[in-house]
Amino acid sequence: MSEHTDAPGPEGAAPPPTTPRKDSPGPHPAHHGDPRRTRAPRTPFEALRRLRFPLSSWPWRSLGYLASTVLVGTVLAALIVPITFPLLALGTAVEEIALGREHPTWLLIALLATGLALLLALGPLVAVPVAHLERWRLRMVHPRIASGYRPTGHGPLSWVRARYTEPATWRAFAYLLLLVTVLDAVSWSVLYLFPVMGAYLTALPFVTALGRPVTLFEWTVDDPRLSLPLAFAGVLLLLVTPYVAALTAHGHAALAHLLLEDRGTDDLRSELVEVTRSRARLVDAFEAERRRIERDLHDGAQQRLISLAVQIGLARMDAPPGSDMERALATAHDQAKEAIGSLREIVNGIHPKVLSDRGLPAALPELADRTSVPVRVRVDLPRRLPAHLESTAYYVAAEALGNVAKHAGATEVRLNASLDGDMLVLEAVDDGRGGANPARGTGLTGLADRVAVVGGRVLLSSPHGGPTRLRAEIPCLPSG
Repeated sequence: MSEHTDAPGPEGAAPPPTTPRKDSPGPHPAHHGDPRRTRAPRTPFEALRRLRFPLSSWPWRSLGYLASTVLVGTVLAALIVPITFPLLALGTAVEEIALGREHPTWLLIALLATGLALLLALGPLVAVPVAHLERWRLRMVHPRIASGYRPTGHGPLSWVRARYTEPATWRAFAYLLLLVTVLDAVSWSVLYLFPVMGAYLTALPFVTALGRPVTLFEWTVDDPRLSLPLAFAGVLLLLVTPYVAALTAHGHAALAHLLLEDRGTDDLRSELVEVTRSRARLVDAFEAERRRIERDLHDGAQQRLISLAVQIGLARMDAPPGSDMERALATAHDQAKEAIGSLREIVNGIHPKVLSDRGLPAALPELADRTSVPVRVRVDLPRRLPAHLESTAYYVAAEALGNVAKHAGATEVRLNASLDGDMLVLEAVDDGRGGANPARGTGLTGLADRVAVVGGRVLLSSPHGGPTRLRAEIPCLPSG
């Protein structure tokens, strides 16, 4: 019932432990216990805090991001000219009116109405592929973000209806308008005023030394000595270029996150609920209780059931063939074997052997195969995670699929697991009736408690009518 793709990578080997010398000064106190100092920066703003920022790849990544913004914005502005042509014509008419040329009022109203209609009708459809492109381009300077588009039915009409009735499309449309206007202009200005103008001013003494006069705005410079202050200003512009580019790229990326990131809201009525509870009472309880239950079931109840089934089988062999006693014992024997099978499934569901041996990429598809609702599984984990995190993620997936099978009335579930930087993200999306509420005792509060134990959180979006999106975010620092 499931199809899956996984991308496991080689598990990094931990470096051998080293013994510090007695005269070693040890780690700097400022670095002790600060995770931001121990992991690589994930954004330009984080990289700016490092002394080695100018020598890192972040200035070039930021400049590349701004340059690609100019390219994408210019191409998009040219492509959407047919959509915005009435508005451009209206702007020209307004300028002519300001110069004294008259235009009929009905023409201005028609241009405005036609332009707005075309923009609102076709703009969102253009914004959808642009949003996909921008999410891919954003990875130059920021962590990957998920799409906010909900699944649709079959056929183009169903797709168009879903696109126009979800907030993700209109946020992407707003981003498109900003991209071809404000963001394009800001990126072009930064590139022109700092690296381009800085290089131009720095080269003035060399150009004028060759006897070639240079025109700068309204002035002509032909003396190398007079160009030295300008060259100094150019050097300053080049020195601050990495920082200005990084800040501009970070601001652009933050706006893209705000408008393009999946917020877990797939309908105008949907509401993102963060289900959190106190973790202190559960820090030591979960794993100890799980081990106790698994041991008691395997060594206690399961062994007694097996012994009971053997005794019933022996009694069945001594009973007269075809008698009522033989039939009753046969029924009891079958029920005992079914109980043993059910108990084994329960024990396996608590912590399956495949999870310990091969990790989540193998355990999640096996879990999906045992679910009564068709499940599409996608696992993108380049390395094995710590055992307690894998156990927590498996518990979330099992609980989510169990709730879908019992309460949602869904026809399909999408189960995704991936690493976003140092965060394990597990997401289950179904097309059921929705309306899940942690206050009604559906197990979501306990699920949030389980995730909170490892420092994570559970996000839920389940408007009435569906779909339901359950997202677990679990911090996961790389090992080794």
